[in-house]
Amino acid sequence: MSEAPAPLRHSFGKAPSLDDLAALAEAAFQTLPEGFRKLTGDVVFRVDDFPPDDVLDELGIEDAFGLTGLYQGVDIGRRSGFGPAPQPSMIFLYRRPILDEWAERGEVTLEELVSHVLVHEIGHHMGLSDADIEAIEASAG
Repeated sequence: MSEAPAPLRHSFGKAPSLDDLAALAEAAFQTLPEGFRKLTGDVVFRVDDFPPDDVLDELGIEDAFGLTGLYQGVDIGRRSGFGPAPQPSMIFLYRRPILDEWAERGEVTLEELVSHVLVHEIGHHMGLSDADIEAIEASAG
């Protein structure tokens, strides 16, 4: 007998919408330590179905399902008070790739996966590389 997939804590009745995923991301953000949340500053959070083609092209990603989240902006370690103001920093969560990964993995809840992607992208805002973030996750797990 096969094991049942990890439970979805929220019952959506159908695939979670953009608003549903945004609500999960907001709930995940609120569970982060206050100091960590404050470091995000004025980052704009957004949930879209997929990344745009120009973003995929720029990153060299052929499959739109290959990108679950993205940080765009100047990380806080490289900001300067001199010169023109940078564009607002943004964190994107991509609903369809997140749902696809969640369905494939099965051992995590959707809330856990959304939280993971959100924290990963906040890490980039703080100037951390993928390797830095993976090392932190490995030491915490």
